[in-house]
Amino acid sequence: MLTLKVLSVLLSYPRAEMLAALEEMAEVLQREDLLPMPQKTALIALMDSWRGADLLDLQERYVDLFDRGRSLSLHIFEHVHGESRDRGQAMVDLMRLYQARGFEISARELPDHIPLFLEYLSQQSREEAVALLRDAMPVLSLLGARLTERQSPYSALFDALASLAGATASRETYRQQAAAEGPDDTLARMDEIWEEEAVSFLGNSGSCEDSAAGPQPVIWGRPPHARRHRRVD
Repeated sequence: MLTLKVLSVLLSYPRAEMLAALEEMAEVLQREDLLPMPQKTALIALMDSWRGADLLDLQERYVDLFDRGRSLSLHIFEHVHGESRDRGQAMVDLMRLYQARGFEISARELPDHIPLFLEYLSQQSREEAVALLRDAMPVLSLLGARLTERQSPYSALFDALASLAGATASRETYRQQAAAEGPDDTLARMDEIWEEEAVSFLGNSGSCEDSAAGPQPVIWGRPPHARRHRRVD
């Protein structure tokens, strides 16, 4: 499913190579024809808006959107487990799943980073890719709803993922949740959060060594309902 690879690239930090491949990615979407016309049209429009755009501007907008708070973090387990010990074990299980299928991570990125996860799915059979995508949809649907609330064109990527997973029926529920959420206060609490995470990380240092050998089922869970955030625009 090269369509998943395209979505992975489009959701990654913008680079010159991505802009150079926009035409090729558009052709993949047309050739595989896995998406309904509205989702496909929205993705093509997103890519068209990047043609001729200043790369630094695209990068700045990306960082402002995804790296300035937790509400739109692209790490799946951050929305499920926060900084609890369960997150570390979920990372280990996902990494073992990758390794069992011969998928090696060369980039300095956590295994639950959504672009990386989508790249892995793009290399699996359609049946397995859709099954794993459905497992992650509670988080992906909520992220898509939050992006829709911000009127971000990146919401088109998550609409496409919902279509591929066949999970469009519950999208309105997540949109209602996103609309009811408070602002994201991550930046205002950054010093406190870093202190909490340092303590949590040190306290969890032995969990990887204690886990059973071999790939374990990945427990995706469900994102906490109506977590409060302070929006950073």
